[in-house]
Parts: sequence; structure tokens; C-alpha cells
Amino acid sequence: MARHNRDGSGADQRGFKYGVSYQPDWLKRVKVARQLKDGRQSTKTLFRNPASGPEAEPGNRARTRITSTDQSLDFEVAVTDPQASIKRVRVTCMVAGEQGEIEEVEFVLDSQNVPAE
Repeated sequence: MARHNRDGSGADQRGFKYGVSYQPDWLKRVKVARQLKDGRQSTKTLFRNPASGPEAEPGNRARTRITSTDQSLDFEVAVTDPQASIKRVRVTCMVAGEQGEIEEVEFVLDSQNVPAE
């Protein structure tokens, strides 16, 4: 039986703070990526599940919510995955940057099914 969501937090490469509500038996980590002015991409692990692995079956539906009051960001991803085959979900958002400009930020949700890197 799937367990209730847990709450965690983290900060990105620019210091913006985030809340993460996650299913402990599905989510392994959340990464955040931003484009730098020189065209390169900066990626940082925003949150890592403190559990060493799943304690129960993740259930048919995986839900993850990410919020940031710093950037007026609030979204939730819910996927139905009865075969536990989803390894990664990518979400791209448009948010206010440091100087108020709009920028693209990508969140990568890795499941417990992702092989060690």
C-alpha cells in the first residue's frame, strides 16, 4: 500500500527556496536546470529523498508538488504508473528571475527506478 506524501525542501543554484511534497516510495530526487547567459546549462540537485530506497510499493499513482514563494511557483505532477515503469518526468516552467525577467526553468523528477549514476 502506498504511503502518504512527505515534505522536503531545497534551494536552487540562484538561492531560490523550494518546497517539495513527494511520495517517499516513488521519488528519488529532483534536479533543477537553468540556462546561463553564456548559453551553457546549470543543473543542481534541488532535493534528494533521504530514504535509501522504497519501503513499500509506490502505488498506481505518483504525485509530486513543487512550490516556491520566491518565484510564485506552485505545480503538482501526478502520473498513473501501475507497472512502475516511469523513470523520469521533466517539467519546464516560466518563472521570474533575479531581476524580474522571465526565464525558463526545468525540473527533472527521477523515480526510484532510475539506475545509479
